[in-house]
Amino acid sequence: MTTSKKRKREIDDTQRVSFALSDQPVTQLGPVLANFPSIKPTKSTSFKCYKTQTQKPMTDNEDLPFVEIPMLIAGETEAVDFYSSEETQRGSLGSRYFVGVHNKRTGITTLRAAPLHILTHEVKALKGLQPAAVSTLQRLEARAALGETFGTKKAKLAIRAQERNKVDVSAMEGVADHLQESILKNTSTLPSKEEAKASADSTRLIPQYDIDALNSSDIYPLHNMIPKPEWKALSISAYTSAGGGAERVALLPYRRSNWVNDHLALAFATPSPNKTAIKMLIYISTMIAFHKATFKDINKDVIQQKLPMVPSIVIDGLLSRFTETARGSIEARKTPEKGTMLLTHMFALCLHVDDFATDTSVLAADLSMEQAKVNMLFKSLGCKVNKLTQSDLKRLGLPDSAGDVKRAILKTPLEFPKPRMRRRT
Repeated sequence: MTTSKKRKREIDDTQRVSFALSDQPVTQLGPVLANFPSIKPTKSTSFKCYKTQTQKPMTDNEDLPFVEIPMLIAGETEAVDFYSSEETQRGSLGSRYFVGVHNKRTGITTLRAAPLHILTHEVKALKGLQPAAVSTLQRLEARAALGETFGTKKAKLAIRAQERNKVDVSAMEGVADHLQESILKNTSTLPSKEEAKASADSTRLIPQYDIDALNSSDIYPLHNMIPKPEWKALSISAYTSAGGGAERVALLPYRRSNWVNDHLALAFATPSPNKTAIKMLIYISTMIAFHKATFKDINKDVIQQKLPMVPSIVIDGLLSRFTETARGSIEARKTPEKGTMLLTHMFALCLHVDDFATDTSVLAADLSMEQAKVNMLFKSLGCKVNKLTQSDLKRLGLPDSAGDVKRAILKTPLEFPKPRMRRRT
């Protein structure tokens, strides 16, 4: 019984272990943990520590701890170089490592913080060697070989189909010159990029324009929308002698246009009404009335009866420019193209009245059209539909609240919308 108790006491004494942190300064050089994920060097391989960046001079109290000093561990054998990899920093994130030294006499294990380094290797004989370039054909051949060996039945069928459809380049050598000559011959008549652009611009359903205009007012000259004979036939004497706004509206060819009525009231609100603006408003009202009157059947006498205040030369001009007569027929009709031309001519005049910043929402309501379609027609004239900037508001004499409304703005240089590219499906 005595011998058993003594042995148990000896076992308990040897298993009793205590831990203590090292009392050495943290700035003193210490051990380093090295991890070799692949090739391990021999025990006789020596390694050295190198600082990876120059530290600023510090006082003794401000030296970095050894574990925080950026360093590189490197060593070499006759065939392989070992050095710290980029995984070193990521491997130490969120963790701290310690090296412990156990003293059997005192039973105390002393712990000292140590940095972790994950080492990679490089074979010396392979330094400076560039990898062999691989062509696209070699990649396709290697991919086909893998597909034939490990691919599914469907994949193998696809590989064989691709091989059957492969073009034999050597068989095309004899006809290459002939094909090139044929292509050059057939493409010689195609228009250049500039010619194609000029052709597209000439077929736009808009008034005649000056692409090189320096001012917005010169892009669409007034008489490109209203011919001079029709302009001279317009009279404003009845409007200037009218007793008030209601009488002036009653003289208009189309009386239910809020856009025209509001602008007419603004024109006569000044001591000296702008005669040019008043004439343009009368012509715009005539165009709206003509647009409504030619919705179905077109009869000159009926239109003239509906628009008694409009000179006949104006009616004749609108019929000749915005309607067409089919071959073998005497009845005029308004095609979609002519209808678009009528609207773009009208909107160009609206831009002149509005100092080239028009609220499209009011016009859309007057014409019973979707605002998006009206905006599209203004864009075809080269306008940008945006909110007014502070400089625009100041130039037009509008309050800040007008900046919340998007308007069709025409500026120089004139730029037409680019055609949208269709996405491949």
